[in-house]
Amino acid sequence: MSATPQKKRASRRVLAAAAGLATVGALVAAMPAGAHDRGHGHGHGHGHKPRTVDVQLLSFNDLHGNLEPPAGSAGNVSETQPDGTVKAIPAGGVEYLATSLRTARKGSPYSVTAAGGDMVGASPLLSGLFHDEPTIEALNKLKLDVSAVGNHEFDEGATELARLQNGGCHPVEGCYEKGRKFRGADFPYLAANVTKEKTGKPLLKPYTVWKKNGVKIGFIGVTLEGTPDIVTANGVKGLKFHDEVETINKYARELDRKGVKSIVALIHEGGAPASTSYNYDCDSPGAGDGISGPILDIAKGITPKVDALVTGHTHQAYVCTVPDPAGKPRMVTSASSFGKLYTDTTLTYDLRTKDIVRTSVKSANHVVTRDQPKAADMTSLIERWNKLAAPIANRPQGWISADINGRGSTAPEKPLGNVIADAQLEGLAPADKGGAEVAFMNPGGIRADLVHKASGSEGDGVVTYGEAFTVQPFTNMMNVVDLTGAQLVAALQQQVSGPNEASPKILQVSKGLTYTLDLTKTGAARVVTDSLKLNGAAIDPARTYRVAMNEFLAGGGDGFPALGQGTNKLVGASDLDLFNAYLAAHSTAAAPLAPPATDRITVVQ
Repeated sequence: MSATPQKKRASRRVLAAAAGLATVGALVAAMPAGAHDRGHGHGHGHGHKPRTVDVQLLSFNDLHGNLEPPAGSAGNVSETQPDGTVKAIPAGGVEYLATSLRTARKGSPYSVTAAGGDMVGASPLLSGLFHDEPTIEALNKLKLDVSAVGNHEFDEGATELARLQNGGCHPVEGCYEKGRKFRGADFPYLAANVTKEKTGKPLLKPYTVWKKNGVKIGFIGVTLEGTPDIVTANGVKGLKFHDEVETINKYARELDRKGVKSIVALIHEGGAPASTSYNYDCDSPGAGDGISGPILDIAKGITPKVDALVTGHTHQAYVCTVPDPAGKPRMVTSASSFGKLYTDTTLTYDLRTKDIVRTSVKSANHVVTRDQPKAADMTSLIERWNKLAAPIANRPQGWISADINGRGSTAPEKPLGNVIADAQLEGLAPADKGGAEVAFMNPGGIRADLVHKASGSEGDGVVTYGEAFTVQPFTNMMNVVDLTGAQLVAALQQQVSGPNEASPKILQVSKGLTYTLDLTKTGAARVVTDSLKLNGAAIDPARTYRVAMNEFLAGGGDGFPALGQGTNKLVGASDLDLFNAYLAAHSTAAAPLAPPATDRITVVQ
């Protein structure tokens, strides 16, 4: 390797963009009925030219560079059984995703593959160490036709995103393999609602048109308008993010004028279905059923010219029907995350009108199971990059006695969240390191679980550098700031109010901070303020506290403006360095670190 791990980490301008709800969704496992008829025409009588052809749209979202199967509970999808029980199915990994997509395409002469954003960013070490070049290479091999940008595509800024699209070796680290130059994405990244501040022009292509044998389908790609709120300032410098609905409607009119009547919107924004099981019927009519969240209003506002919406961001699984502004049903889909699922949608294309027959649109989600053959080309890609990463990835950092769940935990307080917050407090508590009294960690920045089972030859219970990196891939610098007690209370209230009211973002807190979260109440009242204590003493609104957090939170990210009001800032080590130091200090092979109790936040439901 040309650079030391320290230099590599320093050069990574990666940011803690939150991925919203981390619930593991899932989807429907069998091939859809009639898949063998795909692409065959629907005509009348013998010898007539068919009036329609079926176009197969395969889609997925939020891969986040998970080339290898995600470990632990974060690698499962939930399936509701006929008796009502829920079963966890291990899923994902590009070796299996490639096989699933290639199998699904068989017998479909008209097949197009699209993605809903966050293909890269917040990636495990195998991809993240190499600025996600391995993932772009894998997506090229998957024959991805088009992707929207997600917020994580901006983690390292517009210049790096352009490099991922256009190719060329990294400006600091150069080429990773002798004689090989990174060629960039073979598919277009679409960013219709992202413009350059100076020129007002789109950063990347706003749309693309897929064509085959006279069939034309337009794809418009947008990321969520709120991207600047969940990406550090450097990542979105010089860019403007516009309203999703207005942007899609504008370009749908443009495509329509050009004679493209069939349009799919790729939107990196999503919702939350009433159930996390992939085979949940999103259109069931019961009270509280269906889907909630930002995508609902977006779907209701997008012009009827758009025939289907492929969404993402919330890492949920759903296939829902949401009426368009004309009251006609329209498919809104999302395929969970990490390549654990894909969506198979049939678009019936009318050769005369050049439009989609909306009443014939069918869609289903499918599990990328790990009991199918691995795609050999993906296996060799993973082996090639793993060989380059091995000297860094395999270094032991510590030992654990059992799984410590982070991403895979659906509880407000996560065991791994406690470990990370404690690591940050311990590393920044000394007076010369910042004098921190309490630490906060954003839940979306915890990207995986710490899994007891060995991922390679290191042995069960060993935490390698690669595994620690997968949990904390952003390499955010830590900040210690002054906040008043009143600002601390305001920050905790912002977890469950304002932009976070619909989908609460519960901060992970270091030991010593305790309070009650009453979810039977609404908004800021959910935080029971008189229960809030630090080391047994009530929080004094007038007193100043030294608070540790990553630079993303310290900038007010994730809907926490109160945390952005800190003063007297000291910049410390990176979150990953503190995490690894804590593992080294608190575990040995003979005395591994046990999952901590989750008793800091008392939840009333």
